[in-house]
Parts: sequence; structure tokens; C-alpha cells
Amino acid sequence: MKQKIEEAIKHIEESKTIAEGTKPLVIEKLEEWKEEKGAISDVAVRLEKWWAEIEPIFAELGWV
Repeated sequence: MKQKIEEAIKHIEESKTIAEGTKPLVIEKLEEWKEEKGAISDVAVRLEKWWAEIEPIFAELGWV
């Protein structure tokens, strides 16, 4: 789990699509989750909820 979170952090740091102001916030949360056993499932649930909120917007734009 820790290795996967480290990989995610590296990807976020190198990403050109994530706003520079957002990166530290996301990385800080990932660092917290790195020490929790249920972190990966928590991240998955949060991403699913986020996608459920924005998917209609993307659909409206014809992106999905």
C-alpha cells in the first residue's frame, strides 16, 4: 500500500493536468493515508463519489 501511494504522489508531482495549488493538498492527504491500513479503499470510494459528481458535466460536454 505504501508503495502504491508513493507512486501516486510521484505521479501527482509530475502531472501537468493537476493545478499547482492543488498538488500540495492532495499530496498531504495521501501522506496521511499512507499510514492507514484502509487507505486504498478509502481513496477508491472518494474517487467514485467525485466521479459521480462530475461525470454528468463531462457527459454534457460529450467527453464520456
